[in-house]
Order: sequence, then C-alpha cells, then structure tokens
Amino acid sequence: MNSSTHVIQVTNVSPSTTSEQMRTLFGFLGNIEELKLFPPDDSPLPVTSRVCFVKFHESESVGVSQHLTNTVFVDRALIVVPFAEVNWYQPTIWEFIYPIFSLGPPVV
Repeated sequence: MNSSTHVIQVTNVSPSTTSEQMRTLFGFLGNIEELKLFPPDDSPLPVTSRVCFVKFHESESVGVSQHLTNTVFVDRALIVVPFAEVNWYQPTIWEFIYPIFSLGPPVV
C-alpha cells in the first residue's frame, strides 16, 4: 500500500484490553513510535468500548495492520483503518506560562 500516513485507528476494542496488549499485538507488524488508548487504562469511568491510535515509524506498517480488521482480539472483532496524521506534540504548561511573564512585547 502506498500510504503517507503512519497512524492507524483501531475501534471496537474490548474494555478489558490494556495498552500493553495493544502494543504487543501491533508491535509484530512494525516499530511503534506511539500508542494511545482511550479511555486510558487507569480511567475511573465505566467503559463499554475503547479506541486505540497507533503511530508506526514506517508507513508500510499501516497497510499491513489493516489486515487485522475483523480479527477477534480478547472478545471483540477489531476494526483497523488508516488515520490522517495529526501533530502529536503536546506542549508543557511552561510553554504557555513563559510568554506571559516574559519582559518582551507580545508576539503577534
């Protein structure tokens, strides 16, 4: 598959599935740069289903991972689709606070 995205979205993930289990499953298909499971493992909220985003180092892993669609994992058939890449950068609180206290003029 000739895809430019490095990210997949996995839906219909069992509520009992952990991020470590997802990392193990998709780790066989390529090097994982980042994996996010929603709601997170430590969420106090009741969960009926989860969504997982996996960012691979190689875009080829996206096409390979789509072959896991309809694979029963834990107790649910997974749905794997490519996902448009987003900026996964998360600024720290200091990057918001520092400009407020700087002595220079505001940046427009």
